[in-house]
Amino acid sequence: MKEYDFYIVPTPIGNLKDITLRSIETLKSVDIIACEDMRVTQKLLNHFDIKTKCISYHKFNEKERINYFLNILAEGKKIALVSDAGTPLFCDPGAVIVEELKKHNFSVTSLAGANAVATFLSQVPREGEDFLFTGFLPKSKAQIEEILKKYRTTDIVFYESPNRILKTLEIISECRPNSKTAVGRELTKIFEEVIIDNTEIVIKYFKTNTLKGEIVTAVLREKISQSEADIDKKISALKEKGYKAKDISIILSSLYELNKNDIYQKCLK
Repeated sequence: MKEYDFYIVPTPIGNLKDITLRSIETLKSVDIIACEDMRVTQKLLNHFDIKTKCISYHKFNEKERINYFLNILAEGKKIALVSDAGTPLFCDPGAVIVEELKKHNFSVTSLAGANAVATFLSQVPREGEDFLFTGFLPKSKAQIEEILKKYRTTDIVFYESPNRILKTLEIISECRPNSKTAVGRELTKIFEEVIIDNTEIVIKYFKTNTLKGEIVTAVLREKISQSEADIDKKISALKEKGYKAKDISIILSSLYELNKNDIYQKCLK
């Protein structure tokens, strides 16, 4: 098997049995394991009797670690990067060092393994294969609404925290009342559950059930006609040019023989 300088190694998102044999072998064979939280990673290493030295690598010291890693690799040693759970670089540190390694011609490879998004989507029936992964949604309601409106015909997938999920679901329900939402939590663990329904029903469910653990959410695409989607794009384009709702409704109704009031209401939404 080919050897590399730097290994990106996924770790289980909950169930320790999900680690691969290759991941265990790699973590045992490298000289250094770079990890987000050494306490979290050490539990995993102890479970599989891995004795490799760990060093912290997180979003607050990414740039500081660059020269250290480059020097280690220049000595001919090997490094593995792990996150607390799942695949590094998915809402986790790693992009900074990988970019630098490629600039300095060090070889990098990524092992296959656990990923919360793939685990979640594989049990959510969808109309198409394409989806938008946003990581964590912005905190601003206006920014969230902008994403929901822009990607009406695409599945939107994101991570969310237990203390924010209900507020986010309420924004979704208000902005996209006809959309279905899927919420997955505690994936691969004993209390795993994935709820898929109209957003209002999902909200009612989680208002009466305790929300804990890591959460992955998907707002499923709306079924709208191509002509309706085209009109929405034209409205957005005219808004970006500075046209008001009244002007847009007059322009589009005149050009495409559409109901002016319907266009106006779309503009207001």
